[in-house]
Amino acid sequence: MTATLITGANKGLGLEVASRLLADGHDVWVAARDESLGRAAAEDLGARFVQLDVTDDASVAAAAATVAAASGLDVLINNAGIVGAHRAVEDITPQDIADVFATNVLGIVRVTQAFLALLRRSGNPVIVNVSSGMGSLAVTSDPERLESTLVSLGYATSKAAVNMLSTQYAKALPGMRVNAVDPGYTATDLNGHRGTQTVEQGAEVIVAMAKIDATGPTASFSDRHGLVPW
Repeated sequence: MTATLITGANKGLGLEVASRLLADGHDVWVAARDESLGRAAAEDLGARFVQLDVTDDASVAAAAATVAAASGLDVLINNAGIVGAHRAVEDITPQDIADVFATNVLGIVRVTQAFLALLRRSGNPVIVNVSSGMGSLAVTSDPERLESTLVSLGYATSKAAVNMLSTQYAKALPGMRVNAVDPGYTATDLNGHRGTQTVEQGAEVIVAMAKIDATGPTASFSDRHGLVPW
Protein backbone atom coordinates (compact mmCIF):
# COMPACT_ATOMS: atom_id res chain seq x y z
CA MET A 1 0.00 0.00 0.00
CA THR A 2 1.30 3.45 -0.96
CA ALA A 3 2.07 5.54 2.13
CA THR A 4 1.35 9.23 1.54
CA LEU A 5 1.83 12.28 3.75
CA ILE A 6 0.05 15.56 3.05
CA THR A 7 0.97 18.75 4.90
CA GLY A 8 -1.81 21.18 5.75
CA ALA A 9 -4.32 18.37 5.25
CA ASN A 10 -6.98 19.23 7.83
CA LYS A 11 -8.99 21.43 5.43
CA GLY A 12 -9.38 22.68 1.87
CA LEU A 13 -7.32 21.09 -0.88
CA GLY A 14 -5.27 19.00 1.53
CA LEU A 15 -8.37 17.42 3.01
CA GLU A 16 -9.89 16.72 -0.39
CA VAL A 17 -6.66 15.16 -1.65
CA ALA A 18 -6.47 13.00 1.46
CA SER A 19 -10.02 11.79 0.90
CA ARG A 20 -9.40 11.00 -2.77
CA LEU A 21 -6.16 9.14 -2.16
CA LEU A 22 -7.69 7.12 0.65
CA ALA A 23 -10.42 6.08 -1.77
CA ASP A 24 -7.70 5.04 -4.21
CA GLY A 25 -6.12 2.78 -1.60
CA HIS A 26 -3.33 4.97 -0.23
CA ASP A 27 -2.32 4.80 3.42
CA VAL A 28 -2.68 8.53 4.13
CA TRP A 29 -1.07 10.62 6.85
CA VAL A 30 -3.00 13.83 7.53
CA ALA A 31 -0.32 16.25 8.73
CA ALA A 32 -1.48 19.47 10.35
CA ARG A 33 -0.11 22.17 12.62
CA ASP A 34 -3.21 22.23 14.84
CA GLU A 35 -3.43 18.88 16.60
CA SER A 36 -7.11 19.02 17.49
CA LEU A 37 -8.25 20.02 14.00
CA GLY A 38 -5.87 17.62 12.30
CA ARG A 39 -6.76 14.67 14.48
CA ALA A 40 -10.48 15.31 13.99
CA ALA A 41 -10.05 15.48 10.21
CA ALA A 42 -8.01 12.27 10.15
CA GLU A 43 -10.51 10.41 12.31
CA ASP A 44 -13.37 11.56 10.12
CA LEU A 45 -11.58 10.30 7.01
CA GLY A 46 -10.19 7.11 8.52
CA ALA A 47 -6.62 8.29 7.93
CA ARG A 48 -3.57 8.49 10.17
CA PHE A 49 -2.68 11.76 11.89
CA VAL A 50 0.66 13.35 12.66
CA GLN A 51 1.20 16.80 14.13
CA LEU A 52 3.49 18.81 11.87
CA ASP A 53 4.25 22.52 11.80
CA VAL A 54 6.30 23.14 8.64
CA THR A 55 7.97 26.19 10.24
CA ASP A 56 9.29 24.26 13.25
CA ASP A 57 12.37 22.01 13.08
CA ALA A 58 11.45 19.95 16.14
CA SER A 59 7.87 19.40 14.98
CA VAL A 60 8.98 18.22 11.54
CA ALA A 61 11.66 15.93 12.97
CA ALA A 62 9.17 14.41 15.38
CA ALA A 63 6.69 13.84 12.56
CA ALA A 64 9.32 12.11 10.44
CA ALA A 65 10.19 9.84 13.36
CA THR A 66 6.51 8.99 13.90
CA VAL A 67 5.98 8.08 10.26
CA ALA A 68 9.21 6.09 10.10
CA ALA A 69 8.17 4.01 13.08
CA ALA A 70 4.76 3.22 11.63
CA SER A 71 4.71 2.97 7.86
CA GLY A 72 7.55 4.36 5.79
CA LEU A 73 6.75 6.89 3.04
CA ASP A 74 6.25 6.74 -0.72
CA VAL A 75 4.58 10.06 -1.54
CA LEU A 76 5.15 13.48 0.04
CA ILE A 77 2.69 16.23 -0.83
CA ASN A 78 3.92 19.65 0.27
CA ASN A 79 0.56 21.39 0.42
CA ALA A 80 0.75 23.70 3.46
CA GLY A 81 0.81 27.36 2.48
CA ILE A 82 -0.29 30.85 3.44
CA VAL A 83 -1.12 34.02 1.50
CA GLY A 84 0.33 36.47 4.00
CA ALA A 85 -0.61 40.02 4.86
CA HIS A 86 -3.44 41.70 2.95
CA ARG A 87 -2.10 45.22 2.64
CA ALA A 88 -1.26 47.74 -0.04
CA VAL A 89 2.08 47.17 -1.71
CA GLU A 90 3.60 50.27 -0.11
CA ASP A 91 2.70 48.90 3.31
CA ILE A 92 4.18 45.42 2.85
CA THR A 93 7.31 44.96 4.95
CA PRO A 94 10.28 42.63 4.49
CA GLN A 95 9.02 40.73 7.53
CA ASP A 96 5.64 40.20 5.85
CA ILE A 97 7.35 38.52 2.92
CA ALA A 98 9.71 36.58 5.19
CA ASP A 99 6.70 35.18 7.03
CA VAL A 100 5.23 33.85 3.79
CA PHE A 101 8.54 32.36 2.69
CA ALA A 102 8.92 30.68 6.09
CA THR A 103 5.87 28.54 5.38
CA ASN A 104 5.66 28.31 1.60
CA VAL A 105 9.33 27.89 0.73
CA LEU A 106 11.43 27.04 3.78
CA GLY A 107 8.64 24.77 4.97
CA ILE A 108 9.02 22.67 1.83
CA VAL A 109 12.78 22.49 2.31
CA ARG A 110 12.42 21.55 5.97
CA VAL A 111 9.82 18.85 5.37
CA THR A 112 11.48 17.43 2.27
CA GLN A 113 14.86 17.16 3.97
CA ALA A 114 13.33 15.48 7.01
CA PHE A 115 11.54 12.82 4.93
CA LEU A 116 14.20 12.17 2.29
CA ALA A 117 15.61 9.15 4.09
CA LEU A 118 12.18 7.53 4.18
CA LEU A 119 11.45 8.38 0.55
CA ARG A 120 14.76 6.85 -0.53
CA ARG A 121 13.61 3.50 0.88
CA SER A 122 10.51 3.55 -1.32
CA GLY A 123 10.33 1.69 -4.60
CA ASN A 124 8.42 4.59 -6.14
CA PRO A 125 9.22 7.86 -4.33
CA VAL A 126 7.17 10.89 -5.38
CA ILE A 127 7.19 14.51 -4.22
CA VAL A 128 4.37 16.89 -5.18
CA ASN A 129 4.85 20.57 -4.41
CA VAL A 130 1.65 22.61 -4.48
CA SER A 131 2.45 25.82 -6.32
CA SER A 132 0.23 28.31 -8.15
CA GLY A 133 -0.20 30.05 -11.47
CA MET A 134 0.80 33.12 -9.46
CA GLY A 135 4.31 31.66 -9.39
CA SER A 136 4.59 31.57 -13.19
CA LEU A 137 6.26 34.49 -14.93
CA ALA A 138 4.52 33.54 -18.17
CA VAL A 139 1.05 33.23 -16.64
CA THR A 140 1.25 36.40 -14.58
CA SER A 141 2.33 38.40 -17.65
CA ASP A 142 -0.40 36.99 -19.91
CA PRO A 143 -3.25 39.55 -20.16
CA GLU A 144 -5.68 36.71 -20.92
CA ARG A 145 -5.08 35.16 -17.50
CA LEU A 146 -6.68 36.28 -14.24
CA GLU A 147 -3.31 35.96 -12.53
CA SER A 148 -1.99 38.90 -14.57
CA THR A 149 -4.46 41.21 -12.79
CA LEU A 150 -3.45 40.22 -9.26
CA VAL A 151 -0.64 41.57 -7.08
CA SER A 152 0.69 39.60 -4.14
CA LEU A 153 4.32 40.29 -3.34
CA GLY A 154 4.82 37.54 -0.79
CA TYR A 155 2.60 34.80 -2.16
CA ALA A 156 3.52 35.13 -5.84
CA THR A 157 7.26 35.34 -5.24
CA SER A 158 7.09 32.41 -2.81
CA LYS A 159 5.35 30.24 -5.39
CA ALA A 160 7.95 31.19 -8.02
CA ALA A 161 10.51 29.93 -5.52
CA VAL A 162 8.50 26.71 -5.07
CA ASN A 163 8.73 26.13 -8.81
CA MET A 164 12.49 26.54 -8.78
CA LEU A 165 12.82 24.33 -5.70
CA SER A 166 10.91 21.64 -7.56
CA THR A 167 13.22 21.67 -10.57
CA GLN A 168 16.31 21.74 -8.36
CA TYR A 169 15.12 18.81 -6.26
CA ALA A 170 14.23 16.92 -9.43
CA LYS A 171 17.79 17.32 -10.72
CA ALA A 172 19.33 16.45 -7.38
CA LEU A 173 17.08 13.42 -6.83
CA PRO A 174 16.94 11.58 -10.18
CA GLY A 175 15.54 8.47 -8.51
CA MET A 176 12.42 10.37 -7.47
CA ARG A 177 9.58 12.04 -9.34
CA VAL A 178 9.44 15.68 -8.19
CA ASN A 179 6.82 17.99 -9.68
CA ALA A 180 5.08 21.30 -9.02
CA VAL A 181 1.33 21.63 -9.53
CA ASP A 182 -1.09 24.52 -9.91
CA PRO A 183 -4.51 23.64 -8.45
CA GLY A 184 -6.00 26.76 -10.03
CA TYR A 185 -8.15 29.44 -8.44
CA THR A 186 -9.95 27.17 -6.00
CA ALA A 187 -12.49 28.23 -3.38
CA THR A 188 -10.73 27.68 -0.04
CA ASP A 189 -9.97 29.58 3.15
CA LEU A 190 -6.78 30.78 1.45
CA ASN A 191 -8.77 33.18 -0.74
CA GLY A 192 -11.87 33.64 1.38
CA HIS A 193 -13.68 31.08 -0.82
CA ARG A 194 -13.64 33.50 -3.75
CA GLY A 195 -12.06 30.94 -6.05
CA THR A 196 -13.92 29.92 -9.19
CA GLN A 197 -13.10 26.21 -8.90
CA THR A 198 -14.35 23.64 -6.41
CA VAL A 199 -11.91 21.80 -4.16
CA GLU A 200 -12.75 18.68 -6.16
CA GLN A 201 -11.49 20.39 -9.32
CA GLY A 202 -8.46 21.89 -7.60
CA ALA A 203 -7.46 18.54 -6.14
CA GLU A 204 -7.40 16.78 -9.52
CA VAL A 205 -3.84 17.61 -10.52
CA ILE A 206 -2.46 17.00 -7.03
CA VAL A 207 -4.04 13.55 -6.92
CA ALA A 208 -2.89 12.74 -10.44
CA MET A 209 0.72 13.64 -9.68
CA ALA A 210 0.64 11.75 -6.40
CA LYS A 211 -0.24 8.58 -8.32
CA ILE A 212 2.50 8.58 -10.96
CA ASP A 213 5.12 5.86 -11.13
CA ALA A 214 8.74 5.82 -12.27
CA THR A 215 7.65 6.40 -15.88
CA GLY A 216 5.88 9.62 -14.94
CA PRO A 217 7.17 13.16 -15.37
CA THR A 218 9.65 14.92 -13.16
CA ALA A 219 10.67 18.60 -13.01
CA SER A 220 7.28 19.51 -14.51
CA PHE A 221 4.69 22.17 -13.66
CA SER A 222 1.09 21.31 -14.48
CA ASP A 223 -2.55 22.01 -13.74
CA ARG A 224 -5.59 19.83 -14.42
CA HIS A 225 -5.54 20.86 -18.07
CA GLY A 226 -1.88 20.03 -18.74
CA LEU A 227 1.52 21.69 -18.55
CA VAL A 228 1.79 25.24 -17.18
CA PRO A 229 4.51 27.56 -18.57
CA TRP A 230 7.19 28.53 -16.13
